[in-house]
Amino acid sequence: MKTLVIIPSRLSASRLPGKPLLKINGLSMISHVFKKAEEADIGEVIVAAEDQEIIEDVKKNGGNAILTSNQHKTGTDRIYEAFQKLNTSNIDLIMNLQGDEPLMNIEDIKILNKQMIINSSQLGTLASVIKDKKLFDDINIVKLITSEILDNENFPEVKSFSRKIIEKSEYIYHHLGIYCYTVNTLKKFVALQQSSNEIKNKLEQLRALDNGLKINVALAKSSSIGVDTEEDLVAIKKIMEYKVK
Repeated sequence: MKTLVIIPSRLSASRLPGKPLLKINGLSMISHVFKKAEEADIGEVIVAAEDQEIIEDVKKNGGNAILTSNQHKTGTDRIYEAFQKLNTSNIDLIMNLQGDEPLMNIEDIKILNKQMIINSSQLGTLASVIKDKKLFDDINIVKLITSEILDNENFPEVKSFSRKIIEKSEYIYHHLGIYCYTVNTLKKFVALQQSSNEIKNKLEQLRALDNGLKINVALAKSSSIGVDTEEDLVAIKKIMEYKVK
């Protein structure tokens, strides 16, 4: 099966404007993510951006990028436009890797791709074990609940996603910013109207669950930190700049 990795990106993020071009170790965040996706070596990698500055930055750093509309409500709508513009007919799976996850583990990207293929799944994502109890109350950390324990072998269905923990369960995990769709599932997803649940919680994956699309989840080896705030950026810089020293 052939996989295409598309990374949605835009400068107008409300909580941290301009974040794709913020530098870590002298390289923009979006280019860090692009290079991680390339190193995973599961297929061609493209950045889908609404800003010419992002396109130029990615290309300057040796990546591929495609300009999309600035009218998209979600990253998934953006990657679908990019997929249509690429006009490739031999793709089976489309990986949506968030552009603000520069710490995403390369092995985890490979794990998700492998589980999608082995299980013939329609839509999959990643989650990690929550070791710091404070994260349960952090609304910037998206949690997911499964009906069974998540381990290195299985690929269970997700029951729900939330920013706040309302439902009591022993199977609560940290959701990571990555999805993998079959082409048909991606087409179905973008044709659906945004659900009220999705809009209220600012979680586009709820649109899938609200419309009966199953989402499977694989256990990630490490917890990636998405960059939503200045504090996140400082934390990631500390980690990534320490690794280089």
